[in-house]
Amino acid sequence: MTRYVLGISAYYHDSAAAILKDGAIVAAAQEERFSRRKHDPGFPSGAINYCLEEAEIDASDLAAIAFYDDPALTADRIIRSSIAFAPESEKFFTKAVKSFFGVKPYFKEQIEAMLNCEVPIYFARHHYSHAASAFFPSPFDKAAVLCVDGVGEWATTSLGLGSGSELNILKEIRYPHSLGLLYSAFTYYCGFKVNSGEYKLMGLAPYGQPIYADKIKDHLIDIKPDGSFRLNLDFFAFHNGLTLTNERFHELFSGAPRQPESRITRREMDLAASIQSVTEEVMLKISRSLRDMTGASKLCLAGGVALNCVANGKILRAGIFDEIWIQPAAGDAGGALGAAYLADFNMLGGTRPAVQESDSQSGSFIGPEYKDREILSFLQRAEAVYHPLDDGDAGSAAIAALLAQEKIIGMFSGRMEFGPRALGGRSILGDPRAASTQSRMNLKIKFRESFRPFAPIVLKSRAAEYFELDSHSPYMLLVAPVKEERRVVPDAAADPDDMLEIVNAIRSDVPAITHVDYSARIQTVTEDVNPRIFSILTAFESLTGCPLLVNTSFNVRGEPIVCTPEDAYRCFMRTEIDALVMGNYILYRSEQKAVEMDESWKKEYELD
Repeated sequence: MTRYVLGISAYYHDSAAAILKDGAIVAAAQEERFSRRKHDPGFPSGAINYCLEEAEIDASDLAAIAFYDDPALTADRIIRSSIAFAPESEKFFTKAVKSFFGVKPYFKEQIEAMLNCEVPIYFARHHYSHAASAFFPSPFDKAAVLCVDGVGEWATTSLGLGSGSELNILKEIRYPHSLGLLYSAFTYYCGFKVNSGEYKLMGLAPYGQPIYADKIKDHLIDIKPDGSFRLNLDFFAFHNGLTLTNERFHELFSGAPRQPESRITRREMDLAASIQSVTEEVMLKISRSLRDMTGASKLCLAGGVALNCVANGKILRAGIFDEIWIQPAAGDAGGALGAAYLADFNMLGGTRPAVQESDSQSGSFIGPEYKDREILSFLQRAEAVYHPLDDGDAGSAAIAALLAQEKIIGMFSGRMEFGPRALGGRSILGDPRAASTQSRMNLKIKFRESFRPFAPIVLKSRAAEYFELDSHSPYMLLVAPVKEERRVVPDAAADPDDMLEIVNAIRSDVPAITHVDYSARIQTVTEDVNPRIFSILTAFESLTGCPLLVNTSFNVRGEPIVCTPEDAYRCFMRTEIDALVMGNYILYRSEQKAVEMDESWKKEYELD
């Protein structure tokens, strides 16, 4: 009998749903893509409905439903830690009661009310869900597993081993000692939003120097040779207050937290560089300890800290493991997938399907897809001006020709990606050779900070000609240096503290994807996983000799990645994207009716 298992993550951030059929992935998506609320933590009704529709089943056909953590253990942590840090923890406890006890204990009632049927419900442990999401879709029969995040129930760091259909956690570091919360404390202190701005801090780090790293290690975190660590709670407030840092933290770094949207100063650049350096040190030491503990030659990573692609690249280049695989939805969204695996293999007696040569996550293209007839119906309703586009090599050549003319192209094609990265299905593409591409994309299209780097999407077979990378990186989760011979020494900036001058300096023959430290967050492409992007890259190379493009997510600041044709068209019309490819249709900006960007839209996307 066919086993369908639905996995769900919800109530913290990045709620999601995923569904398996006999242990194989059918579909997965974050709720934010349906609700249009970025990092939506709510009950993922839209994602659940999508998963059931994609599997072509009713809820009554489900063999089990799995939730990605154990509410009882989370409640235990909240109560015990509140008692331990009383009376200072009173405000913390009051907030936790409202946010946690108001929703998580009632998950079973919510899911039964939505599905209107009774299905066995299982609760997994948070870090086991992360670990399962990393190991079971990986291309490895056996691998060490490392999960690092803020906190899940009690665990903040877990070291494990996977083999076949079995997965075991061997060691863990427990709350309140958390590398993820330490990184988030600096995210908050530098004026970015916690649980979404950590990648901004990572992108800011190369502009600074790690001058505070020793101060962090002297006062905030005690790192042992094996990578285990303890935080000095005297400098934090996440365990007993309403913020992550306290006055002692602020005094240590000579000032109050940066106000969001205010000018970024040298201090923030150096703080970002410092906490990034400390994070990399911990991750490298833990990885070495895990290799010694398990003897495994391969590593799987998950948890929010696994989205730190700079640290991932350092682990790979250190040669601690022969190969690494990172769950593309490494944060809480991926926990839905991991929970489904655990219920299937541990509770229902299922076994892991045969390991795939690359992996079994299909390039993470496991979200909704819209056929040409659906796209055409929308375009006609919207009264858009559009043209048919060949879906073969001729269509790819036409797109490549526009890109070679330095046009910016929105791509809405095939199934939507699962995870925070756009990988070609819901992407904005540009010419990496043009020095103006980065600033134009940041300021005129993405409406985001000028310092934010862009990633290259490159033919796997040609990546080694541009980057110091000899590994496949299909999910844009590895950072590597640009090859020495492609680098250019930039002219000295008139003002070393003027970030705009620093950003606009040319550093290589592909300046739009070369970060200030000559690094790049790389996505490699193969024909079998993404034939359309492969074809466009091949055509672009034929025209220009360059086998890579700029790839960034199809959204603007504050908005989730587009999901539907309407989402894509709306984003296209309110930015300076030159052309939009939707399935096998193309739209040119110059031919469309003008659309005013009213004040409500600006407010929605945090543009004020």
